[in-house]
Amino acid sequence: MDDHASPGRGLSASPDDLFPERAIEPDLVEAGRLLFAKECRFVAGAGNPNALPPESLPEIAFIGRSNVGKSSLVNALCGRRMLARTSNTPGRTQQINFFDLGGRLMLVDLPGYGYADASKGAIRAWTALVQRYLADRASLRRACLLIDARRGITETDRPTMALCDEAALSYQIVLTKTDAVRQPALAETAAAVAAELQRGRAAHPEIHLTSAEKRRGIAALRATLTGFAEVAPVFAPR
Repeated sequence: MDDHASPGRGLSASPDDLFPERAIEPDLVEAGRLLFAKECRFVAGAGNPNALPPESLPEIAFIGRSNVGKSSLVNALCGRRMLARTSNTPGRTQQINFFDLGGRLMLVDLPGYGYADASKGAIRAWTALVQRYLADRASLRRACLLIDARRGITETDRPTMALCDEAALSYQIVLTKTDAVRQPALAETAAAVAAELQRGRAAHPEIHLTSAEKRRGIAALRATLTGFAEVAPVFAPR
């Protein structure tokens, strides 16, 4: 069965998909659409440091609290329904999953934190693996830290933010599930997040506002992430 969804043709980026609001150049939006329309294939699932694949492409990591919508967001970005596994049961992603996007960018889906249907020993092992990956992976260009727009930054998110700051790893907040929040409350949450980010040494000040279900902010996030991709090869005409 074909699991491809719409690759995103016709999606546009609105200034209010970002906080603070900012218009994104149409050519960047188009570049993002073209990149994320390419084949995205599963490369490896690593449950321990020895299983991590070789560092061959720039990597973008997606991390956040369990059930924040990481897998749904990765699927929406790539226009796929089942590329990254989604579940109503928190903690189902139990390894670091690597996806090669058109030979130009590696998307990395990390295990969620805060809750998992697993033993304490397994959770400690995942935590140590994720911490080591975030701190030591040379090819990791940015971490997208997903925050549920209904809750804002919580105490379970702050250790990851502190780890990124200590490792000098650039990280960017992506608010998810914005369709479940009314605009005044969403603006208040985004402003509170932005104020907290001012204290983060490695925090990118711009916040993405997304909804995988309503496809909000997908084009804007694609445009941002495309800036980290390997340059597409140019073939001279014969």
